[in-house]
Amino acid sequence: MNILYHMAGDDSAPWLSELGARLPQARIRIFEPGDHEPADYALVWKPPVELLQDRPGLKAVFNLGAGVDAILALLNQHPGLLAPHVPLIRIEDAGMGAQMVEYVHHAVIRHFRRMNDYARLQQSATWQPLPARIQADHHIGVMGLGALGAQVAASLAAAGFPVRGWSRNPKRVEGVQCYHGEQGLDQFPDGLQVLVNLLPLTADTADILDRRLFAMMARGSQLINVARGAHLVEDDLLAALADGQLATATLDVFREEPLPPAHPFWREPRIEMTPHISAMTQRTESIQQITAKINALERGAPVAGIVDRTRGY
Repeated sequence: MNILYHMAGDDSAPWLSELGARLPQARIRIFEPGDHEPADYALVWKPPVELLQDRPGLKAVFNLGAGVDAILALLNQHPGLLAPHVPLIRIEDAGMGAQMVEYVHHAVIRHFRRMNDYARLQQSATWQPLPARIQADHHIGVMGLGALGAQVAASLAAAGFPVRGWSRNPKRVEGVQCYHGEQGLDQFPDGLQVLVNLLPLTADTADILDRRLFAMMARGSQLINVARGAHLVEDDLLAALADGQLATATLDVFREEPLPPAHPFWREPRIEMTPHISAMTQRTESIQQITAKINALERGAPVAGIVDRTRGY
């Protein structure tokens, strides 16, 4: 078994060591330009075109992360690069769900308990207790009810917040009022105090976080974007913050990463930013999942996590 590995900008040694220990029968190599040797499986993150070209024996491609928008964009730019019968398989959770729940809870509680307001008061040496917010009135909406979004929505509901969820297709999450489709999107954001975005990035969801959506939320509300930067219309966010429609935004993802030093987000005090760390790929959990799926494919058994390339996730 030949496995081709490529992860841009990461230390490959720990990955190769653990993969080799779990697949001792495999010959694993790092992709180098000019490599046209056979490969049964490709394990990749943001691969170059050449890696997937002329690989007639390829049985599957594993995307080393939950988000598949980058590799789907590559396949759309180069039709025929990956044969239709070759499955593209994504990482399913692998420790990312718990991290995402922690991150979103922290952002929600910081706004709910008015910690941002108190931080500003501290800067001016002002001792001023503020009116407490009531949890039953603090409506939270989660866009995207996949593996990560469903966990986040369910955990917020379990914490006592009224939670709504929206997805393109019907979903059920315990304790969450679920909406779907275009009609649901007209109802879902009405009066929300918090909007959490965990949608996959597709042609239908690009620029979905815009002024129209913000205007439907409660005045002084909060945006949390932990999906993709291209979901957000940046000028609309800055305008909503400037006029008070949104009080604060927590952003972990951006259209350009790293965010350029001249970007206006750096100078907007109502935006809190982190460098795409809300749910980081856990190496050991991911390798356990990938190797189990490779062994299943070798036996001819079905596997989960196959991406529907027409739907984008």
